[in-house]
Amino acid sequence: MAGTNNGAGASGNKGGAKDFTGRKIRAGVVGVGRMGRHHARVYAQLPDTQLVGVVDTNPERAEALAEQFGCKHFHSVSQLIEAGVDVVSVAVPTTYHVESTVPLLQAGVACLVEKPLAGDVEEAQKIKRAAETSGSVLMVGHIERFNPIMRALRKEQSEENAIVPRFIEVSRVSPMTFRSVDTSVVMDMMIHDLDVVIMLMGGREPDEVQASGVAVITEHEDICNARLTWRLPTGTCVANITCSRLALKTERITRITGENAYVKIDYGAKTGTMIRRLANEQQMIDVRESLRQGADLSNMKWHELVKIEELQVDEGEPIVEEIKAFLDAVKNNRRPEIDASAGLANVRTAERIIEAARKERGGKHIDVMAVSGRR
Repeated sequence: MAGTNNGAGASGNKGGAKDFTGRKIRAGVVGVGRMGRHHARVYAQLPDTQLVGVVDTNPERAEALAEQFGCKHFHSVSQLIEAGVDVVSVAVPTTYHVESTVPLLQAGVACLVEKPLAGDVEEAQKIKRAAETSGSVLMVGHIERFNPIMRALRKEQSEENAIVPRFIEVSRVSPMTFRSVDTSVVMDMMIHDLDVVIMLMGGREPDEVQASGVAVITEHEDICNARLTWRLPTGTCVANITCSRLALKTERITRITGENAYVKIDYGAKTGTMIRRLANEQQMIDVRESLRQGADLSNMKWHELVKIEELQVDEGEPIVEEIKAFLDAVKNNRRPEIDASAGLANVRTAERIIEAARKERGGKHIDVMAVSGRR
């Protein structure tokens, strides 16, 4: 997918290739809250970009950030377009993604939209159509792909003996922050892991979705478990994903069991362990035959039959690497890896999970007092 010119980013129209020779890429940010302020910081610091301005509904916050980074504070997306920006990060609440992103794309401005692409499939499709019609580059900000530990894993995947997943287990839990409480934990937190898991499955959405979730504090799922199944020519793969925003600790761990390897990655600690088969096939046959014959192998060191290694992690900041990838797609007028199609697949899968969870519990809200004694 990456590097192809298929729809978004095609040349010969408003969103076609721009010549940045001798000048910096003019950047803007719409929404400078928790994530948007980091986008503004990176644009202001990168040597090949110029932060032109920011837009935010909170004028005091926008003015303070504009003063900090030496740019302008605009009151609307249209003013930002008139200022002549080339690229814009959209970091407003998901509810406002369509109204903020579509005008930018139609004006030929490349957009990096914070995850998820939209709050539902219908709105995600509107944004996707705007990108395809205008030819403007559109990338979705699923930042876990740029986590150093995920980059290390993907480097291993690109080499020989790529992992063929058979079972994926994900745990993403944290205490309640009372942010993004207007949506399900599936759209808020699990969407990160849906992007990674679907990526590991070659961009293919699951064939089957089962889910169970409960709404405790908010009106939406605060805890959810999803079981996703892929039935591929190479075999079946199952992903079991659990997310909670009502935990007493923060944990972001993924375990991947494959045909020829096992991987454990810890996003928070930025550490990863990979176990690969080391013994040759004949040696494995001999061991199995010995077991069948009832041989005592208690003195055998099983770890000598495999190769255990730590993933080599760099120090790159995820948001910086994400924006660099976005700018690279813009400068080379190519489709970014996490494009509208990838973003739509994630939203569509999230919707399927939410629907399955609500069907399972009959759409009922769980009484807080009924479960408070258990936590």
